[in-house]
Amino acid sequence: MKQTYPFPTVSVFDIPFSKLSMKDTVKYLTEVVQSRQQPHQLITANPIMVMTAVNNPAYKQMMQGAEIIVPDGTGIVWAAGVGGDPLEGRVTGFELLHELLKAGETYRWKFFLLGTTAEVIQEAAERLQMQYPAAIICGYRDGFFGPEEDAEVIEQIRAASPDILFVARGADNQEPWIAEHKEALQVPVVMGVGGSFDIISGKLKRAPKVFQKLRLEWFYRLLKEPTRYKRMLALPKFVVKVLREKENVTKSS
Repeated sequence: MKQTYPFPTVSVFDIPFSKLSMKDTVKYLTEVVQSRQQPHQLITANPIMVMTAVNNPAYKQMMQGAEIIVPDGTGIVWAAGVGGDPLEGRVTGFELLHELLKAGETYRWKFFLLGTTAEVIQEAAERLQMQYPAAIICGYRDGFFGPEEDAEVIEQIRAASPDILFVARGADNQEPWIAEHKEALQVPVVMGVGGSFDIISGKLKRAPKVFQKLRLEWFYRLLKEPTRYKRMLALPKFVVKVLREKENVTKSS
């Protein structure tokens, strides 16, 4: 079911991206948390996810049901510009996570971390608590569980009563898992954070500033994790699709 949004959006191949800046995104999410609105699924999307949606109707429907999608990938910003309905810029998931924790210090929000290995998630939780001492890391657990354990995991999260839940699971099931369980979780903001915990824990390094400035973080990740190449094949396909269909890139069907 498609959402209606209280903020401006641009649709890239029928996936609706928020036009809010980083600052305004944090402001909007602060209002969501403070007003205890219905659970909001926050997707930080990139071209690979858009191409998955183009080729998978169920995944597309899931994304269209999210309460807010922000442009994490530079390719999304480029595509919106090519389509004639530009975005202000990227709202990267890694930086948004930290901005929300900063806001959490002001409001004494509670955060729950879910995903990756037991060792990594514990280290990430400890480092974030040290970095943002006035925010409350109210719980964490690893992401290695199957559907038969979903009810137990949901109960653990609900018992901790977080204001924001960060989820880092496999690329294929992170967002669908959130979409399926967000009503049961009853957390104001649930955000998929991909590999952020690996970086926060020190297991992986974020791309150096030069790669970030050149918008080549994806290339740095590929150099560090060559096994990602199959997923990365979606990037040139996305570029070709944008250039071939530029008059339809930002049109909603």
